[in-house]
Amino acid sequence: MKTSLLQKYNVPGPRYTSYPTVPYWDEALFTTDSWKASVQQSFRASNRSEGISLYIHLPFCESLCTFCGCNKRITKNHAVESPYIAAVLHEWGLYCTLLDDRPQIKEIHLGGGTPTFFSVKELEKLITGLFQTADRAANFDFSFEGHPNNTTKAHLQKLYDLGFRRVSFGVQDYSPSVQEAIHRVQPFHNVAKVTFWAREIGYTSVGHDLIFGLPFQTLDDVIDTIEKTKSLAPDRLAFYSYAHVPWIKGNGQRGFKDQDVPKDEVKRTLYEEGKALLFQNDYHEIGMDHFALKTDSLYNAFENKKLHRNFMGYSHSKTQLMIGLGVSSISDSWYGFAQNVKTIEEYYQALNQNNFPVFRGHQLTAEDLIIRKHIINLMCQFETSWTDKNMYFDEIPEVLSQLSEMEQDGLVEFVKQGVRVTEKGKPYIRNCCMAFDLRLKRHAPETELFSMTI
Repeated sequence: MKTSLLQKYNVPGPRYTSYPTVPYWDEALFTTDSWKASVQQSFRASNRSEGISLYIHLPFCESLCTFCGCNKRITKNHAVESPYIAAVLHEWGLYCTLLDDRPQIKEIHLGGGTPTFFSVKELEKLITGLFQTADRAANFDFSFEGHPNNTTKAHLQKLYDLGFRRVSFGVQDYSPSVQEAIHRVQPFHNVAKVTFWAREIGYTSVGHDLIFGLPFQTLDDVIDTIEKTKSLAPDRLAFYSYAHVPWIKGNGQRGFKDQDVPKDEVKRTLYEEGKALLFQNDYHEIGMDHFALKTDSLYNAFENKKLHRNFMGYSHSKTQLMIGLGVSSISDSWYGFAQNVKTIEEYYQALNQNNFPVFRGHQLTAEDLIIRKHIINLMCQFETSWTDKNMYFDEIPEVLSQLSEMEQDGLVEFVKQGVRVTEKGKPYIRNCCMAFDLRLKRHAPETELFSMTI
């Protein structure tokens, strides 16, 4: 029987929010001092020209969503808010002592967890506290993730007043049976309400996050969700594949059985039919898993080849230095990565001793930097090349050999000193990146590390 493209290429693989991917960080060669030095190097090179980015992880949620792979702490005790905000500002102060100039903050993204778990007062304390020692860069871009069930109009108004113009709401799916399975029950009118509020206040980009491949999800569910989404016309959409990795996330993804999760051709149909509906409604594919209207800044960045990708996802602008604040946050100096400790108790303990709460990281080699550029190019523009001799590396012939089957299947095209992903090949972009991933090829995982690529 003829093997389908899905059967051939649906293998475990990284999502490439970084290169090297976290399981391949060389932690033995990493030190906090080397990380600090790389932050200083990057800051001096880029602060005045492009500013820096901040990702702030706000981990608290009132209930557990069983599809979620994020670092979170489940609690209904809102007394945790104030000490956590104080700790994040303390960490920011430690970074500021490293810097020999006043930071120009270009991007802020509040992620979680549930950022809108926090009160308006505490969020205001956070943002105003950051800018006691920093300035807003020209053309700054601030965004946050809002839970439709607990984002209030006061949240939206205060964050708007503080400079935020983008908000994304986690929708996932509108089917009651799916929502019950993933423990994320939120009626359509809750999403509609916060979307209308954001527009009324003046947000220039409202995003919705949808997921395909959730437990019990059917094609009718996906169609219904996209039809409802169409009626609200968000400016941009994420249409993610559910990453079923219970061996990593433990009981959080065991609220349902493995057989309840759509797989293989069934799951791919959910994506293809959903994507076709998005195209019919004037959404354009931007990188991997993302779609935007022509009026959104993400579309313009993609068209102008200025799209960037980092641990915060896709961005219409680039900063070389991204500092992650809060428990489990990952920072990126371009020359290195560093991740904070994963529990709130460890985070507080490190800061109480005036130590950076970093527990692991990676210093990029010259080879890493070249491969990283190729993977970013593929993820952001669906093509890369080595016409610039600085982008060439010795294993290029091996990469082309590995991609030859994808080329025969019409998924990639070989162009002069380069590779281009075809329209047919876009769903297989992660497979293409894997051909460039030298660390993955040299040390194939012996245990389950990654979700399936498709």
